[in-house]
Amino acid sequence: MKNLIISSFLFCIVSTFSIAQAGDNALSFDADHKVVSKHKTKVNGDTFTYTATAGTQPLWNDNGDAIASLHYTYYQRDNVKDRASRPLLISFNGGPGSASVWMHIAYTGPMVINIDDEGYPLQPYGVKTNPYSVLDVADIVFVNPVNTGYSRILKDKDGKYPAKDKQKSMFFGVNADVKYLAEWLNTFVTRNERWQSPKYLIGESYGTTRVSGLSLELQNRQWMYLNGVVLVSPTGIGIERDGPVKVANRLPYYAAAAWYHKALTEELQQLSLADLLAKVETFTINKYLPALAMGGFIEAEEKQKVAEQVAKYSGLTVDTVIKANLDIPTRFYWKELLRERGFTIGRLDSRYLGIDKQDIGDSPDFYAELTSWLHSFTPAINYYMREHLNYKTDIKYNMFGNVHPWDRENNNTGENLRQAMAQNPYLNVMFQAGYFDGATNYFDAKYTMWQLDPSSKMKSRLSFKGYESGHMMYLRHEDLKQSNEDLRQFIKATMVGKDQAAKY
Repeated sequence: MKNLIISSFLFCIVSTFSIAQAGDNALSFDADHKVVSKHKTKVNGDTFTYTATAGTQPLWNDNGDAIASLHYTYYQRDNVKDRASRPLLISFNGGPGSASVWMHIAYTGPMVINIDDEGYPLQPYGVKTNPYSVLDVADIVFVNPVNTGYSRILKDKDGKYPAKDKQKSMFFGVNADVKYLAEWLNTFVTRNERWQSPKYLIGESYGTTRVSGLSLELQNRQWMYLNGVVLVSPTGIGIERDGPVKVANRLPYYAAAAWYHKALTEELQQLSLADLLAKVETFTINKYLPALAMGGFIEAEEKQKVAEQVAKYSGLTVDTVIKANLDIPTRFYWKELLRERGFTIGRLDSRYLGIDKQDIGDSPDFYAELTSWLHSFTPAINYYMREHLNYKTDIKYNMFGNVHPWDRENNNTGENLRQAMAQNPYLNVMFQAGYFDGATNYFDAKYTMWQLDPSSKMKSRLSFKGYESGHMMYLRHEDLKQSNEDLRQFIKATMVGKDQAAKY
């Protein structure tokens, strides 16, 4: 070949081990099945080949019955001399009920969706080489929990599905989710001979709740110890931030969104985003939070001063802030900020603009960013699985699966992560967040990191990275490059030498 064909499909091997079938309107599907293909790519100037395995792997109960089958895609760099020291990155998205598609074909995987430099859809729909993928330093497996992607619950020996309440107790809750995924991962690591490898979990949004819980579940129930956990656009992971804290923590995000849309005063607009947010964070902690804590007993003069500053930083009017009693709801903000311009702003990424039927009202008709993302991701993943990875099935790929009602009781996942870190001196945690994310805002992420270890004894093993984009910060080209590099450096920094003992 005269020229290297990046990500060219070289060959495909299909191996099927059918042990059960699951229904999707009477469609059958192999519960233990994989398709293997070979590809080439170039990452950071380094050209190499890799093996992609797309398949399903069963989950068994304590009686040895297959109760579900999870779809996964596993990428391994070829010609690695020492696989034992090669990191394994295990990737989950969130929802709950979301497939792993988002980070798979937009962040760390070897191929990314065809979008412009700011993340907006382009045609023809499809994928292109990801020149920043961390596949150069780590193998990656993307896992779809039950009812997401091609993952499904299996029928029992009598050809029946478990009752709905039984399904919920088995799969659809904070703790059930963590328990069954840990069992599944044990099988995956064993089958693929990765017990010696340094292991990392990465989760996005609700996936951060998932991987925080998994950190301790894997350690205490599967005896599998991790080197790192990465929390992308994190949820609260069970750490309380209600009342005045919940309200105050929104302001830095409001300031970022207003800055992006040039809705601030000329003085503030001329600042860099980093300099602006430093000022707003200081005000939030030292002035805004105490004022909110006073509630209706705050002095009128002080309330006026705080309202003026909140208005200045948020891009709203003082009158609006006063009438809201200093508490600006997010849905109202997405409608209000650009109301006079005739636009709403996005929830998960406030760079996106929407158009409502009426400019009156207190919330947007729809979330502009999500419709944009589904516009490009849905055709891309279906095309990619079938025509690049040769994984062909008539089962529907669930971007969002039926997992509700979700049991959110007893969410101690943040404490689980702290405990896992305390028990495992190797374990490090990195937070990644976009400044324009209004759903899981970046200041909430910082607050969660600050509260994760009140003793501060593990402070050196916690880090935060922020990006000038939204919930899926990697959709912006510059942040795709930077977030992967931050992840790459995190992995390199947390791999330990052969003689470095796990002890304090």
